[in-house]
Amino acid sequence: MALKIIFMGTPDFAVPILRSIKNSGHNILSVYTQTPKRKNRGQKEGLTPVHEFSKQNNFKVRHPEKLNTDEEFEFFKKAKPDIVVVVAYGKILPDKLLNIQDVKFINVHASLLPKWRGAAPIQRSIMNLDKETGISIMKIVSKLDAGPVMMKSKINLSKDDNYESVNKKLSILGANMIVESLKLIEQNKSKFVEQDENLASYAQKINKSEAEINWNEKAKKIIAKINAFYPSPGTWFKHNGSRVKITKAQERRLEGKPGEILKENFTIACQENSIEILELQKEGKKKMKTSEYLKGNKLEIGSNVGKNL
Repeated sequence: MALKIIFMGTPDFAVPILRSIKNSGHNILSVYTQTPKRKNRGQKEGLTPVHEFSKQNNFKVRHPEKLNTDEEFEFFKKAKPDIVVVVAYGKILPDKLLNIQDVKFINVHASLLPKWRGAAPIQRSIMNLDKETGISIMKIVSKLDAGPVMMKSKINLSKDDNYESVNKKLSILGANMIVESLKLIEQNKSKFVEQDENLASYAQKINKSEAEINWNEKAKKIIAKINAFYPSPGTWFKHNGSRVKITKAQERRLEGKPGEILKENFTIACQENSIEILELQKEGKKKMKTSEYLKGNKLEIGSNVGKNL
């Protein structure tokens, strides 16, 4: 028997999971997503990826500014969903909704809980040089990402993985897992296991101030941050008075003063080892190979690109 489902999600990551639910034959009553935003004055409203997909598939869409209202509470009660599936929605669900009887609220979270609860689990996992990450499907409770876990599945992380590649892998993994999870719930075979609070860690939201490169860090940590912040917000430093984003780099075993330009191929010293910049993006320009950038931007070997240097 098809389950009645309300889906709540916002970014690209959530779309394959919503598509998977649709293709599995369950009844999607409504889709919640973030409110459309105007990027600049006079421009059309920018719909979220989930909103765009929902329009294409004629799903009913709701995008309230606030969830903790009588209107949303009454909507949930009248809709009578069996399951509410939440995937990177971007809003905290109020207890008033979570306490509605006979409705299960589950979340598809991009980490191996209890590790990396919170807003930026993929980025923090890459920055931390984790060897693996994955998807956890859990029951939603009042405390952030602390509910009992129904299902986990992991993937390995390589040193070349970035946010974009991991986001895609986990989205596909989540899309497969949600169908299996809904089948277990439908058959009353689901089991939820409490998380170990002693193992919990938190993935704080990315602050743009973190994007500036600190050359006093080890090369491997800087490269991890470059990967974690690709494509957005991107990691950057200043060269010839302009902000330059590094989009791809590799570690080199050359030493020097942190921030010092060591070679004409744009190798820069870090606190330990150095990085060779392979691809970059100058302010207002498209991404390019370092060799293209160097055609119009002279390097001074021995000069320093470090902050305040």
